[in-house]
Amino acid sequence: MNNEKKQALKTLKIAKGQVEAAIKMIEDERYCVDVSNQIIAAQSLLKKANLLILKQHMNHCVIEAVENNKGPEKIEEIMNLLSKVIGK
Repeated sequence: MNNEKKQALKTLKIAKGQVEAAIKMIEDERYCVDVSNQIIAAQSLLKKANLLILKQHMNHCVIEAVENNKGPEKIEEIMNLLSKVIGK
């Protein structure tokens, strides 16, 4: 497992803990703004983990595909993914 994947895994585990904390906060009927802040923190970590995974993909899979004359396929794959990220 390379560095980006290790960092993404660590970040996802932290996000998992924050989601679990948000669930407990709701169950404990904690203040809504506090729950919302916990959810926002988890969302931020999920975005960070996704960027790490995409960085890993670009630095390894896409470069390898370009070297093997399969770059257009990987570029289309990335474009489809980015369209989901930006909501188009």
